[in-house]
Amino acid sequence: MAGAARTPAFGQAVIGPPGSGKTTYCLGMSEFLRAMGRRVAVVNLDPANEGLPYECAVDVSELVGLGDVMDALRLGPNGGLLYCMEYLEANLDWLRAKLDPLRGHYFLFDCPGQVELCTHHGSLRSIFSQMAQWDLRLTAVHLVDSHYCTDPAKFISVLCTSLATMLHVELPHVNLLSKMDLIEHYGKLAFNLDYYTEVLDLSYLLDHLASDPFFRHYRQLNEKLVQLIEDYSLVSFIPLNIQDKESVQRVLQAVDKANGYCFGVQEQRSLEAMMSAAVGADFHFSSTLGIQEKYLAPSDQSVEQEAMDL
Repeated sequence: MAGAARTPAFGQAVIGPPGSGKTTYCLGMSEFLRAMGRRVAVVNLDPANEGLPYECAVDVSELVGLGDVMDALRLGPNGGLLYCMEYLEANLDWLRAKLDPLRGHYFLFDCPGQVELCTHHGSLRSIFSQMAQWDLRLTAVHLVDSHYCTDPAKFISVLCTSLATMLHVELPHVNLLSKMDLIEHYGKLAFNLDYYTEVLDLSYLLDHLASDPFFRHYRQLNEKLVQLIEDYSLVSFIPLNIQDKESVQRVLQAVDKANGYCFGVQEQRSLEAMMSAAVGADFHFSSTLGIQEKYLAPSDQSVEQEAMDL
C-alpha cells in the first residue's frame, strides 16, 4: 500500500471489551455503508472470533489461530491472544499483502476484545501505527455497553478505561454507548442521557456513590479518579443502536470527520457540509434528547422531587 501517488484509504478500528458488540457493529456498519454505495472490506483481527456473521475479506486466523497457540505454548486465552497479536505485529508483511488488493475499499477492522491490548500492551498500537505508514487513515471506534450508565461505579470505571484507551491507541477516537435499546434493562438512569454522553459534572456521581456504605470508604479514591477524567476532558460518547439507521448515520458522520473521509473525493461533498465538519458545527443535544425519549422510560417524579431525593 505504498506509493506517494496513491490516494489514501480510510477505515475504522473497532475496539472495546468482550461482549460490547464489536462484531455486530461491523456487520451492521458494513451493510449500512454498502447501502450508501461504498465498497467495504471487513478485516477480522480477532483470532478468537469464530462463526463470523459478515463476509470477511481478510481473516487473521489464516495466519495464526488462538487454539493452536494455546495448545502449542500451553497458554490460557488471555496469554494466547497477546501472543497472536505479537505474532501479527512480527508478520505485518502478510497483512499488507492481504490489504494491497483491497485498495479503494473502506476498511472495518474487527479487533480483539482483550482490554490490555488497548490500554497498555504495545502490539495493537504498533499495528495501527504501521497502517498509518501505509496511508491507511483509521478512526478508533470504542464500544462500551450503555447499561453501565445505570451504575455510577461502573460508569466511572468505563470512563477510566475509555480515557486510557484514547491515550494509548493514539488514533482519532470515537466512543460509543452500544445497545441503547437495552440501556435500562439493568436499572434506571439517575440523570438525563446527555449527562452521560457529554460526561458532565461528575461530582453528582460521587454523591450517589456516597450513599452506598461500601463506596463511602473509597470516596477520596473516587474523587481523584473523577478529577483525572475531568482534567483531561477528552471522553464523550455517542449513543448507538446498530439496528437504528439514524443512530448509525450519526456515528458515521463523527467517524468520517475524525479520519478525514468527509474531505475526500470518494463521495460528492458540498462546501457547506465540509465547512460544517471543519468547525464542528454539529450539535448533538437534540439528537440525544430524541434518543432519550425513544429508549428511556419517562420518570414519574418531577425535577424538584428528584433533586430532593438526591
